[in-house]
Amino acid sequence: MHTGLRITVFAAALAATFGTAYGLGGGLGEVAPESGRAAPAHERGQKVAPPGGLRASAGGYTLALRTPTVAAGRGDSLRFAIVENTTSRAVTAYDREHSKELHLIVASRDLTVFRHLHPVRAADGTWSAPVELPEATGYRVFADFTPRGGAGLTLGADLTATGPKTPARTPAPSRTARADGYEVTLHGALTPGRPSELRLAVAAHGRPVRDLQPYLGAYGHLVALRSGDLAYLHVHPNGEPGDGVTGPGPEISFTATAPSAGTYRLFLDFRHAGAVRTAAFTVTAGSDGTGPGTARPGATAEHGH
Repeated sequence: MHTGLRITVFAAALAATFGTAYGLGGGLGEVAPESGRAAPAHERGQKVAPPGGLRASAGGYTLALRTPTVAAGRGDSLRFAIVENTTSRAVTAYDREHSKELHLIVASRDLTVFRHLHPVRAADGTWSAPVELPEATGYRVFADFTPRGGAGLTLGADLTATGPKTPARTPAPSRTARADGYEVTLHGALTPGRPSELRLAVAAHGRPVRDLQPYLGAYGHLVALRSGDLAYLHVHPNGEPGDGVTGPGPEISFTATAPSAGTYRLFLDFRHAGAVRTAAFTVTAGSDGTGPGTARPGATAEHGH
């Protein structure tokens, strides 16, 4: 992930876990900050980069998940390694992006559980992170990293949490989300095939928050997952702390492009009063506009630190 704006899009399209295949008319590559409206890449005759995370192995590297199964409702250690295919050795040297060598996302297929983890790497290249997954269902693990001196990659692998299963549905759309006493309001629309601005305003106890604290080098981080196949967008905000332009709230601005019409879940990470919180929305991208939604009771989003 790069400072400024970088959107990494990928899909977890395994029929055994998610029951559907990734079916975009075209993937979405990197999108640079834009000063005005631009035509979609395919209209400009440009090739669109294939999405990452479709496979556990790509670009000469493999995401080797050492713990493909965990127990639901119980704390476990999630262990994995990034293996170089030509040598079969675990990678031990990475370029840092937003203060981390590797960023890890875990999401359930029903999009009600979201984890942004920060695993620890051992000297032999094995990564580990504590994780507690409340629902017995299928999950997808996404690793976003850059090998030392190489290109950025996003690899994906399946994870299963065992135990009694409780069916869940994606929360309904709404324009506000609540998290630990904070209220976040979304302004703007997620538009298929075209960049659009999303502005998320943070308030606490009815008052705008104007002293957000940097988290991983930004005032907010936004992840979008498409319902059904978990097509994934990682969006960084427009601006960063210390650039002389971006203020510490109450609004955090992002530019994003939806790869297709459909239902998405947005997860906003922000830090205030020394703690990181996550506000979750449901968004419908299509000709009728966008509607974000408040997480239903029982839906969870947590962080690893």
